[in-house]
Formats: sequence, C-alpha cells, structure tokens
Amino acid sequence: MESAARFSFYGEEGGGSKAVHMGAIRNGALIAIVVAVAYFVNDKLYTHLQLHIDGGVSEVRFKPVLEAFRRNFEDGWEREGAALAVYYKGKKVVDVWGGYADRQAARKWQKDTLTVTFSTTKAVAALCIAMLVDRGVLQYDDLVTKHWPEFGRHGKGNVTVQMALSHMAALAYIDEPITEQMASDHSAMKRLLENEIPKWPPGTKSGYHAYTYGWIVDQLVRAVDQRKRGIGQFFSEEIAQKLDVDYFIGLPKEQQYRVARMSLPTVMGSIGELVTDTGVIKYFFTYIMLFKKTMLAKVHDNPEWLQAVFHLTFNNPDYHRLEQPAVLGIGNARSLAKMFNMLSSGQLVGGTTLQKMKKIYVNETDVVLHDRLAKGNGFFYFDVNRAGVCFIQISLFKAVVLNGFIEMVWCYTVFLI
Repeated sequence: MESAARFSFYGEEGGGSKAVHMGAIRNGALIAIVVAVAYFVNDKLYTHLQLHIDGGVSEVRFKPVLEAFRRNFEDGWEREGAALAVYYKGKKVVDVWGGYADRQAARKWQKDTLTVTFSTTKAVAALCIAMLVDRGVLQYDDLVTKHWPEFGRHGKGNVTVQMALSHMAALAYIDEPITEQMASDHSAMKRLLENEIPKWPPGTKSGYHAYTYGWIVDQLVRAVDQRKRGIGQFFSEEIAQKLDVDYFIGLPKEQQYRVARMSLPTVMGSIGELVTDTGVIKYFFTYIMLFKKTMLAKVHDNPEWLQAVFHLTFNNPDYHRLEQPAVLGIGNARSLAKMFNMLSSGQLVGGTTLQKMKKIYVNETDVVLHDRLAKGNGFFYFDVNRAGVCFIQISLFKAVVLNGFIEMVWCYTVFLI
C-alpha cells in the first residue's frame, strides 16, 4: 500500500530512485510556487499601515519579549492587532499592545481596547465557581441536583459540579435549535438544559461543551448565590469592580466602541501558515470534521447564528450583550493576567481551594475534539518540561496560562482567528 501511494504521488508506476527523486523535485517546486503565490496574494489583500506598538516591560531582561512581539507583526504572523501581559513572581513585567483594532478603518489597538476572548471566558467562569467553593456554598463534588434538582431529568442525576466543569455532563450540544431570544433568557436556557437528553452516559466520557458549559455554570451560580445573581452580575460585582479589571460577561452598550473588530484568515494566508508550521495541520482536520455528521459539527451548528469558523457573527454588537460565560467574555490581556495572577498568589481563594484547582480530574481523549485533553475545575491542563503542570484555558489565539512552579502568569489576545 505504501509503495502504491508513493508511486501514485510521483506519477510513476515503477522505476528506480531517479524517477522518485525527480518526482520529489517537481512536487517540491510546486509547493514552493504555491507558498510564494500565497504570501504575495495574502500580502496584497491587506492595507499597508505603519506598524504601531505601544506599552513596554518593567526591566531590561524582559525586553526580548517585546522584541518578539514586534517581530510577530514585522514577519507577518500578526496582521491585525494583539496584546500581551505577563506577571512574574506577582509583578507585572510585560504589558504591550499593537496593531489595529480595525485595520480597514485604520483604528489602532489602544491600551483600553477590548476583544472577545472566546473560550478563555470559561476560565473566568471557573474562577467564579472557585470563589463560591471557597465561600462554602458549593463544592466540586456536589451533585448538581443538590442545588438545581430539575437538572437531573433524563438520567443526569449523577452529574457533579466537577463533572460539569470537566465537560462530562454529556450535554455537549443541544438538539433543539437555540434562538437569539432563548439565549438572552436565562429561564428559557434553564428549562432547555433540564429537558435535554444526555448524548452519552453522564460521567463516563469527556466531550468539549463549547457553548453549554457556559449556560450550565450560569445556572449553578444563580442557584447558589445568596442574591440569585447571574454570572455576569456576580463577576462584575465580586471580581471586576473589586480588582479594577476591564473584563465583562455581558458587555454594557456604552463600552461597545472599544471592542476590536475580528476578521477571518484568508485562504492564501492559511495555506502559507500550513506550509510554514506543519503543526497547524491538526486544525485543518478539525475543520474537516465540521463537514461530516460528527458531534463537533452538531456543537458548531447550534446556535447557528453564533459563528466563528465560516462566518464571523461574533462581531455583532447585539451578541456582546449576552451573558454567555463560555465564549462571550470581552476584555483584554492585562485584565486576564491580573485576575489569574491574583488567583495564583492566593488573593482570590484560599490555599485549600487553590490546591483543588490544580488537580486534574480527567485525562483522556475528548469525544468531541478527538484529542487527548486533561481537564478539571473548568480548566485545561498541560505539562511543561521541568516546570510541573500549568492550568490553562486556550481559545484560538487567546490564552491565559498559570505556571505555579516558575510563578508566572501570561495572557495573549489577538482577534484574527
């Protein structure tokens, strides 16, 4: 089979190494031409504007970070705008931003520019749950039905808070079409989740709950909070206002002018990136799954009006008002890094709760994404050589990372997805 595939690739039915060598040269030349055309066409699709970088570092030894940030723009890896913030040993050592919040309008990315943080919002939602755990009104091993009895319908009664946070509630997607009106009505979403039939035996598998994670967490907060606040209000009053951070779950209309406009990559740009960095190829396999009858496709297609792959409806200001703590948090790198620096230093929750948050709950192949992922407490986890385990939440090109071993927190946000 390997031989047939190789000869078919080189256009030969047989022959020696010379034919194979010539075939390799031809295909190599073809790839080189495609890459050159891709870069040329992609470059011409963008308006050339003067490079804009602002902010800085606290010490000279961190200057290489600033230089690397600048090179990302100069080398074409960042074509729009981005921000980076790093805390080291409890101190903010990097705070930089650059590029454009709206390139077509020549609107620069400013210090106060905000952007949709997509799934990094899940980490912020997990922080809200951790604070409630720390206050003793909720425990990770509590059954969800202890606080929300109706959730147990259709065999979901064994789901714990930890399972819900670890994407094991078996509600990765919803069968009933979710309308914009439903998404803005927490009572409607509560009934929808209660009546939904699980997609596998709850607690037996982990599958990425891209949207439903947020609605489940919101209902948990409403159920246990003494004032019955939704997660947007809880976050605003208990975290954002007290810490003076620029982050929202449900953006006030008067703040909309600060939000960066997102854009999708061009086809040629994607081809160029694929050839330059072969590690990107796994994302192309993910895209292929969206065209098949896969669980990922079902997750992606509902709600159909909230799209970020083939269309970018996340730019719609109306959706920025939604209290959706899985994908619609809006803020900046500085605020995310500040929040999680305070978490890692024990200023938001006590040491016992923080230790619980560092523990992996499930580490297996995700049945939605078909990738092995370690999860727990609302976070993803990954190993870093000689530096223990970080806990993290990553969305495409938006990340918040905590590394307790080297006492570092960093956050990077861009809006070209």
